[in-house]
Amino acid sequence: CSAIDACESSNGGCSAQAECRRTTPGNRACVCNAGYTGDGIVCMEINPCLVNNGGCDRNAECTQIGPNQAVCNCLKGYSGDGKTCTYISLCSQNNGGCSEFAICNDTELTERTCTCKPNYIGDGFKCRGNIFQELLRNSNTSRFYFHLEALSIRDIAGPGPFTLFVPRTDVLNSDPRVKDWISRGVMAQVLRYHMVGCANLLYKELTALTNITSLQGDLIHISLSQNSLVLNNKAEIILSDAVGTNGVIHVINQILVP
Repeated sequence: CSAIDACESSNGGCSAQAECRRTTPGNRACVCNAGYTGDGIVCMEINPCLVNNGGCDRNAECTQIGPNQAVCNCLKGYSGDGKTCTYISLCSQNNGGCSEFAICNDTELTERTCTCKPNYIGDGFKCRGNIFQELLRNSNTSRFYFHLEALSIRDIAGPGPFTLFVPRTDVLNSDPRVKDWISRGVMAQVLRYHMVGCANLLYKELTALTNITSLQGDLIHISLSQNSLVLNNKAEIILSDAVGTNGVIHVINQILVP
């Protein structure tokens, strides 16, 4: 007589995911393979993600990839190896895309707000200070700023409001009269003739006017020519409505002469 091997046929009736082990003649035990759980007759894959998120960080997603095997991936807005995930602050890099004159605040995952700092105005992505500061930040108007600084003219740094007509930088650089005005000591008068006090006049509002008084004291004549605003029948407004906290800047293509 020979002992009956209970595991010889059909894995002894054990699960395909189990090992059939001979015990005594005619008997066997079914043991689930590694990564599976059950009574040996029925074996099911162990999903490690069901317990403690599979050992992943609470801000990670656990994904089963095999019997008792899983990978951890940090959720959107977090970085790390999945076991440890750290919140990514949008504001930590390049001020969150906000203006350098704005405050970036993280609100929620992948979200942030941009708010202009005190004494600046704008949408947070573009923030402007007073028009005196803004002159220096634009290549079209920076030369006018340097002339003001050279003569210590700070009128437009005050609370305002002011309307400013600024000859473009290349115009100020190329006009030979500028050196003559400086040598004669009248450049300050010329510069103040480009400033209007107590008024924040946008382009649309200028179209309704015919004359305005400059800080220098003389009138500036306004007319409409071929759908463009022209000052003193000569200088055309080519860029308009650069609004600051204390007024507005318009760029013109000629120097106004009182």
